Amino acid sequence: MGDKVRTPIPERTATTLFSPVAVVASCVGFLLIGALQSLYGPAIPQLRTEFGLTPSAAGLALSAHFIGGVIGVLVFNRIHGRVNNRVLLGTSYLLMAVGCVAFALSPYWAAALVAALVTGLGFGGIDYGLNQLFAVGFGRRSSAMLNVLNAHFGIGAIAGPALIGLFGASRYPALFLSFAVVSAALLFFLRGVTRHEPPPAETPDRVPASGVVVRSSASVLLVFIVLYVVHVGIEAGVGGWEPTQLEGFGYSASIAASATSVYWLFFTAGRFLVAPLTLRVSEPRIIMVSCIGMTICLLGTAIAPLAPYAYAGVGLFLAPIFPTGLPWLNRAVPAARHAGAYVIAASMFGGVLAGPALGGVIQRFTIDSLPVMFIAMSVACLGCTAWLARFARV
Repeated sequence: MGDKVRTPIPERTATTLFSPVAVVASCVGFLLIGALQSLYGPAIPQLRTEFGLTPSAAGLALSAHFIGGVIGVLVFNRIHGRVNNRVLLGTSYLLMAVGCVAFALSPYWAAALVAALVTGLGFGGIDYGLNQLFAVGFGRRSSAMLNVLNAHFGIGAIAGPALIGLFGASRYPALFLSFAVVSAALLFFLRGVTRHEPPPAETPDRVPASGVVVRSSASVLLVFIVLYVVHVGIEAGVGGWEPTQLEGFGYSASIAASATSVYWLFFTAGRFLVAPLTLRVSEPRIIMVSCIGMTICLLGTAIAPLAPYAYAGVGLFLAPIFPTGLPWLNRAVPAARHAGAYVIAASMFGGVLAGPALGGVIQRFTIDSLPVMFIAMSVACLGCTAWLARFARV
């Protein structure tokens, strides 16, 4: 699967893009955006009461956040290179801080939606900026560092609902204000980020293996986009619909909710566990094994006694795909900077579309169709990975 071609990338960028303190601050930034994204759902009951909203109207806050995130990724991608890395990340943290304050204090729902959009702009800039810089800033350790970075997003996603549970949904404004303070504080740690990346060195990593044909950049990018959209769709779909399926199997609501928390816990653990493996195993092989393991576990979700445990396994195998694929993409597509932005933006669409798309299928074919849909999506991920392993081995 391309394991033979793994010439180390020069390590000179590993010591120039981030200081150790900046690495820690970046992980805090990802923990913050994970927690922030996960706050909207648990806050819905209070938002409905406060603003007199229907459930669908209250859900628009998360949609506005994701729309802002997509715009943020694309906008910051366009200006990346024209402005330095500190300005890009600093503007993102500032936008997120301003958006959080405005959302917490908004007296009208329309103003709150605009604030969620602004927060999303900062979210997208941080998501794109740190993923992109970590993908090129640590040499052959980039895959490991990306997994560690994105694992902190998972920690935040677990912590957000826990904070709502601890303090109550009525305290959501205080949580948003606290997150604004943290976001603003991270501005002071940007001095440890290098203003501009060094030009990419000409290395054997950019030369195809003997006898291997690398397809056009457009084809490779398209397949990467499909892989990211579908696997993030599985990620969001399991998180959103696992409780419903488990309740349909006869599990209590509390057990179903706990099983979903375990899914996210295993998802986070998977990224920490795979980080050291990336130093010895190629990205194509890691993602191939992840897709195979995910597919096998999804088969188990159709069996009632196995379903809660199988979904935990899905989280474990699903976790490495997003961060491990970015360094592979950077080497496979010459216009790597733009390619990364398109893939990250597309993955957000996968998360947005998964809920309503799977909901429509369930409404038509019942909840029993959910494992079938997930298995089909996982097989699609496996097919994309197999194609990339053959035609994007660089």
